[in-house]
Amino acid sequence: MSEPVLVVENLTVYYYTLKGIVRAVEEASLKAYKGDMVALVGESGSGKSTLGYSLLNLVPPPGRVVKGRVIVGGVDILSLRGDELRRARGSLVSMIFQDPFTTLDPVRRVGDQILEVLLEHGVPLEEAKERVVEVVKAVGLSERMAKAYPHQLSGGQRQRISIAAAIALKPRVLVADEPTTALDVIVQKQIMDLLDEIRKTTGMAIILITHDIALAAERASRIAVMYAGRIVEYGPKSKVIENPLHPYTRALLQSVPDISSSEWPKPIPGMPPDLRKPPSGCRFHPRCPLAMKVCREENPGMVEVEPEHYVSCWLYARR
Repeated sequence: MSEPVLVVENLTVYYYTLKGIVRAVEEASLKAYKGDMVALVGESGSGKSTLGYSLLNLVPPPGRVVKGRVIVGGVDILSLRGDELRRARGSLVSMIFQDPFTTLDPVRRVGDQILEVLLEHGVPLEEAKERVVEVVKAVGLSERMAKAYPHQLSGGQRQRISIAAAIALKPRVLVADEPTTALDVIVQKQIMDLLDEIRKTTGMAIILITHDIALAAERASRIAVMYAGRIVEYGPKSKVIENPLHPYTRALLQSVPDISSSEWPKPIPGMPPDLRKPPSGCRFHPRCPLAMKVCREENPGMVEVEPEHYVSCWLYARR
């Protein structure tokens, strides 16, 4: 297998608040290869977006990366500062944010906003203008759309412009944070088709952040399941979906409606923990039907149960 374009090693991110330390992400590790779509799935508050922001060294205060490395193209993004970090954002790793209406400047033409990204990274003016037209067309919009203001575009068109800005510098890794939020189902499919086309034609690795494990099962090549700040299962989509190892992964799959089955979806009992005071041991044990004594006392390490299929669970870990 080729070298990964993204390597995340032992990433740990805390938010230092007046009410205590929020352990948002702990000891997260994963890899993405050329053309991969790695889905981060889990309930709201599981740390998916914090992990995504960390890949660009964009964790907002009072958040802080406590330890870990994010390697893209041989460069540790977390070690960069100032101009070096600014150049890496966009050229090595870029991001599509959840709400394009709030991330686009409402008083500037969208084409000018894409142009600014290119100029800030040293692309000559004429080349940058040509590149704006190229990326706008690449996301399925006409050249004249570049002259529009955000309020003149539909939600799907704004999201396409956000994608155009994110891929303008041809980054190696693209983080898509809930890219279909607030879009109708037809436009959601169009956006996901577009992201699929981008990764297949450019080789860009995409990190898809979603709470929808059904979407991950349909679109991703790899899946990382997050619970309470930790990755509890990680591997190729076929293995995670067809042979889920962690009880939380199984619970997520059982909660998805299946129109081919007469059985009702099963909600996951209980609530995610308060990450200021997470439970000892495995964080899922208060909600796990298979919890054992050791689950309450010690956190299981990540083990490789089958090739490239990892899980953090005492049902598989050595004691």
